[in-house]
Amino acid sequence: MIDINNITLSYGDKPVLQDFALNFESNRLSCLLGGSGCGKTTILRLIAGIETPEKGTIVIDNKIVTKDGQILIPPHKRNIGFIFQDLALWPHFTVYKNIAFGLIERKEKNIKETVLKMLDFFGIQEQAEKYPHQLSGGQKQLVAISRSLVLKPKILLMDEPLANLDVKLKRKILEHIRNLKQSRTLGIDLTIIYVTHDHKEAFAIADKVVVMDEGKIEETGTVEQIKKSENRFVQYFLEY
Repeated sequence: MIDINNITLSYGDKPVLQDFALNFESNRLSCLLGGSGCGKTTILRLIAGIETPEKGTIVIDNKIVTKDGQILIPPHKRNIGFIFQDLALWPHFTVYKNIAFGLIERKEKNIKETVLKMLDFFGIQEQAEKYPHQLSGGQKQLVAISRSLVLKPKILLMDEPLANLDVKLKRKILEHIRNLKQSRTLGIDLTIIYVTHDHKEAFAIADKVVVMDEGKIEETGTVEQIKKSENRFVQYFLEY
């Protein structure tokens, strides 16, 4: 579904990705795993259209969206949801209005029914009339996920969304994310790309794990394949 072909990108004089290639299968949950500065977030930003590569192509659903520095399909037409680490919830909107906002902008029908279904799926019905500052960290995460999913994107990009949560909350949110790819309740066929530096998070939810270091792929495979990898960097990384 998503093909990244021979991408080159630099920030000033510093190369971030060089002749980088990777593909993501439809309706799968893939984790980009690696330390800070390895290029994980940059890949998400390229797919979303926030960054533009100097060379190479990005193909989504057999359509070239970016080619050699040119954006051929703008970000707002790629049907992508993006959850940033800081969440960016509207502080002056209730939970209900945060989730409903995109639907209102699109002038969708049955907005209340759609939002209530999302609240029910994530178990946050009782928070509907609260404001973000009244929520726990885990509840805020669920609102951010709901706000993205309510627009029925084909692709959901998640950039270290659980980095600031304690272990108990992480487990709870990871369970929700795992359920997303198995559920048809929301009527969404979803491809998820999840960025993390924590291999335990990746192993808990991923269909596919891509281990990265300094803009390069060290290993790609299922969780079991990564655990058994003989790659020295992978072995070293998984010790921590």
